[in-house]
Amino acid sequence: MNVNNKTIGDALLSDDYGEAEESSFSVAEREPILLRLTAADCGDRLDKVLARMIPQFSRSRLQQWIDAGHVMVDGKTGNGKRLVIGDEEVVVLPQEAPEDAAYKPEQMNLPILHEDDAIIVINKPAGLVVHPAAGNWSGTLLNGLLHHFPPIASVPRAGIVHRLDKDTSGLMVVAKTLEAHTDLVRQLQARTVKREYLALVWGAPSLQRTVNAPIGRHPRDRIRMAVLESGAAKPAVTHYRRLATGVLDRLAVSLIRCNLETGRTHQIRVHMQSAGFPLVGDPLYGKPHLATIFSRQALHACRLGLLHPSDGQPREWTAPLPGDFVALLERAGIEEEAGVPWI
Repeated sequence: MNVNNKTIGDALLSDDYGEAEESSFSVAEREPILLRLTAADCGDRLDKVLARMIPQFSRSRLQQWIDAGHVMVDGKTGNGKRLVIGDEEVVVLPQEAPEDAAYKPEQMNLPILHEDDAIIVINKPAGLVVHPAAGNWSGTLLNGLLHHFPPIASVPRAGIVHRLDKDTSGLMVVAKTLEAHTDLVRQLQARTVKREYLALVWGAPSLQRTVNAPIGRHPRDRIRMAVLESGAAKPAVTHYRRLATGVLDRLAVSLIRCNLETGRTHQIRVHMQSAGFPLVGDPLYGKPHLATIFSRQALHACRLGLLHPSDGQPREWTAPLPGDFVALLERAGIEEEAGVPWI
């Protein structure tokens, strides 16, 4: 499988994707590993010897197997700290780790709005993780794509050129071929892909504003992003317009439309917090005492526009607000004006 190939896209997606730490392949295909130690191993720790003899597994994983009793030395449970004397017979029983499922096809009902020979446009539901990572090694959009269209395994990142946070709903485009992947990545770099979002925020921001503030990893909380002035931060530009106002829990809320020029991690969430108007329901950047108002950040990618990789013609898709978001707006007393839809 070739989903980790290096391409032009890796530099662009460095904010969103970490490098794979270890190759993934089916444990079902792993037979017990039989080893015979030699005099050259004498005096070394067992875990160090195993790391040297079977380098396809990380030392930390080997240590986990030793601690769990899956490594036998002369018929007895091994001890990673024990010094070997040579001539021992070692049996290693490889065990599946959660990340082994990261690049396995999984059948799921993908909400596909459009598909052709080059691209797939998906209306991602809230709760679906886009790409495998710690804590979410399976059940991701990538797993579903590998099942839906197996040849996509030969495209970097299984065709994923941008992503949405787990609890953000809405539109994503996926490349089915290497040529389409390269074209879409270049469009993202050139900032010609149009991405429009609807968000419900606390407060009443100005009718229209552009937030131009660089974003980088929070210096003290590695889970969060933040507006920073350091050289490590990357340019980020968000344009927003206020569409309507309402009230939740006796506090003012506003529905806004956001257009992105850049695609930094958590960009809208960070920019709106920095402007003093965090998203309703946002567990990282919102108001902690109001976290139960909504079960996720109120953010939906409602419009996506791009030049089709096959013919260069402009295409555009829209996705209506999901039911939970509509119900939230109804609670806030916000309704569409007749003849003036939000999307």
